[in-house]
Amino acid sequence: MRKANKVIITCAVTGSIHTPSMSPHLPITADEIAREAIAAAEAGAAMLHLHARDPETGRPDQSPHLFQAFLPRIKQSCDAIVNITTGGGLGMSMDERLAAAKSAKPEVASMNMGSINFNISGAGAKVGTWLHDWEKPYLEMTRDFILSNTFAQIERGMRELGEQGTRFEFECYDMAHLYNLAHFADRGLVEPPFFVQGVFGILGGIGPEPENVMAMKAAADRLFGGDYLFSALAAGRHQLPLVTLSALLGGSVRVGLEDSLFAGPGKMATSNAEQVAKIRRIVEDIGLTVATPEEARAMLKTKGADAVGF
Repeated sequence: MRKANKVIITCAVTGSIHTPSMSPHLPITADEIAREAIAAAEAGAAMLHLHARDPETGRPDQSPHLFQAFLPRIKQSCDAIVNITTGGGLGMSMDERLAAAKSAKPEVASMNMGSINFNISGAGAKVGTWLHDWEKPYLEMTRDFILSNTFAQIERGMRELGEQGTRFEFECYDMAHLYNLAHFADRGLVEPPFFVQGVFGILGGIGPEPENVMAMKAAADRLFGGDYLFSALAAGRHQLPLVTLSALLGGSVRVGLEDSLFAGPGKMATSNAEQVAKIRRIVEDIGLTVATPEEARAMLKTKGADAVGF
């Protein structure tokens, strides 16, 4: 792993897994997403991983105009790196998934590195009353759902977004995804430094055990040597322990309401900034330093905020 003296905090502000009935604090509208993103940056996030939602129903929506409703406001109010999802919402076509990033031309976009069974059907088990008709079927259909990221789909995303200078958060849900990334790197479709985001705890992907974090980092060390930076995210209650381990191993961290709705055992997070502030305290308490946005840009070699399309 590339030696780094700074920990990059990424905040995933809303995502496409949690639904409005699960938390009253999940940002839905452009105003809410912008406010939450800016507050997360002020709390210490150097990068903001962003999805959009239909403002009426809260359903994930990749329409570029929905992103343009909050992207300029975020850029004007903070200097964090904007990272736009290409995972989108479950069941979207590749055209839909890429649309926002192709339109906005961000410094960074996420790139899922392989297909997996992606089962979040149990995520709403404790919901008593659903606010919207789409929520329960959206979750339950994932018992019979494959999150498709074929080699052709990945290559398309790398080529179309790479041409506009966008770099990638390579989301690796399993060990094989690291080898998929190595394949594309060997072909010259992506260039170092690779920002490898290990994803732990999604049913269908690698499990949320500390041994898996260390194993994934060890495999990435073998494959990429000093040409990558490691980061970790973990679902639900596993978030803080596993991202803290990533920091201890010399990596970076991702938190946010996309990945977990909680700020501790049984304590629902009231904002993204609350989670960012907590992991920042932990990182600094163990003697590490949090990267500023400009330091993160240098570490990741992004094109800079002036070269985006918003």
